[in-house]
Amino acid sequence: MTRRFLFVLGSSRTESNSEMLARKAADQLPADVEQEWISLAEHPLPDFVDLRHDSDHVRPTEGEVALLLDATLAATDIVIVSPLYWYSVSAPVKRYLDYWSGWLRTPGVDFKATLAGRTLWGVTVLAHEEEEVADPLVGTLNHSAAYMGMHFGGVLLGNGSKPGDVLKDTGALTRAKTFFARETPLARFPYETEWPYETE
Repeated sequence: MTRRFLFVLGSSRTESNSEMLARKAADQLPADVEQEWISLAEHPLPDFVDLRHDSDHVRPTEGEVALLLDATLAATDIVIVSPLYWYSVSAPVKRYLDYWSGWLRTPGVDFKATLAGRTLWGVTVLAHEEEEVADPLVGTLNHSAAYMGMHFGGVLLGNGSKPGDVLKDTGALTRAKTFFARETPLARFPYETEWPYETE
């Protein structure tokens, strides 16, 4: 299967620091790797309604939900690009992940089986210099990947607040050059093994 990266942009700001950092990392991908970039601000998902115990799940055929579902299923690598908002992912990203719960039960999709073995990545920019404050975001992505049987490539961290600040973070820009070349172990919950995922 040809590698296909889906970049899910979760910032409320266009050309956000997180997107800038993600694009620097994506620039290093081989030319034959397909890329799709979807902004959740430009393609907002409606509020998620939990129908897990109902029987009226149907596969969406149009609109933003169908767009995100089809793109997610087609991707070998899903990159969550989100600023650190209150120490976790942004609200649009959380809503996107909430939709995974519904897609798990959508007939004919086989969502969990399809994503199993594929890779989840993260890119975030935070204003703190202390990178450990991003641990809740890292945990959200790692645990989601673990539940889905996915690999986890870790989170590329950058520093910045004002627009364009991350371009001054030479350390993050250096790490971006090799971020997508790193090994991606199968994600595990912390109780299954020692925490193996160093942030970038």
